[in-house]
Amino acid sequence: QPLGIFGGVVVLLLVLVSIFAGVVAPYEPDEIHLADRLTSTSARYLLGTDHLGRDLLSRLIHGAQISIFVGLAATTLHVLVAVLIGGTSGFFGGKLDLAVQRFVDAWMAFPGLLLLLTIMSIAGQGLLQIIVVLGIAGGIGGSRVIRGTVIGIKENDYFLAARAVGTSTSQILIRHVLPNIMPVVIIIFSINIGGVIIAEASLSFLGFGLPLEIPSWGA
Repeated sequence: QPLGIFGGVVVLLLVLVSIFAGVVAPYEPDEIHLADRLTSTSARYLLGTDHLGRDLLSRLIHGAQISIFVGLAATTLHVLVAVLIGGTSGFFGGKLDLAVQRFVDAWMAFPGLLLLLTIMSIAGQGLLQIIVVLGIAGGIGGSRVIRGTVIGIKENDYFLAARAVGTSTSQILIRHVLPNIMPVVIIIFSINIGGVIIAEASLSFLGFGLPLEIPSWGA
């Protein structure tokens, strides 16, 4: 698919730029040039400078490194939380499933951005805080997809046969449940990285994300 190839090339370029940010960027992200504050585009500063004279292009390049790191780390936590909550709820069912799903329903009833702003105002700004908040908040909502997949697996003949011959719960989870939810896990991981990066940029833009000294796309 041409559009898929084009998107893959763009993502690959962003990853390469983030890896070699120290080589590609013309200046350090926090390098201050007070004499050149708020300058427009020029041969020296291709995207101009901010109120402290810092090169915006250099901060944008180093911001790619931060954004991709936050996206990968928070999405990994997102998947782990979703598998833990959704897998446990769907596998054991009963009253546990009912209680967990009512909690998930209540959590998803709140507007996402408002909920993130509230939690970040309590947790404070920081790289670790935003990774944990975005990972857990997204994982709770994403657990419903994992739950549905696990419930579907429980209806298959191989699952029922394993139960019939007395296979232990841990063996069923390792041999039959986890391998069969991996395609869904991979899809959840891939489609949520972009959303996490946008969420981090939104929070940083509003002043609730990363500290000002860290170059962020949102800032």
